[in-house]
Amino acid sequence: MALFPFILLKNKELKLDNALINHERIHLKQQVELLIFPFYLWYIIEYIYRLFQFKNAALAYRNISFEREAYENDQNLDYLKHRKWYAFLDYL
Repeated sequence: MALFPFILLKNKELKLDNALINHERIHLKQQVELLIFPFYLWYIIEYIYRLFQFKNAALAYRNISFEREAYENDQNLDYLKHRKWYAFLDYL
């Protein structure tokens, strides 16, 4: 979980999961772009919207724009080097 400026992991072995760390770094970048607090507010509002849309918590979570961007690009370890600002908007 990314809580600016930290990445919180369940156990230290997860530090070796490059895709997971990249996924959370993408979230840190998103948080900085939205000046931290608005990110969390947007995240919650979009989750609630998606929950009404899909009527399924897991599906709602996976379709939040921030998550869509992070999941689609977490395997690309160079993604943050060329990511454009506010790229999550492409996933709305």
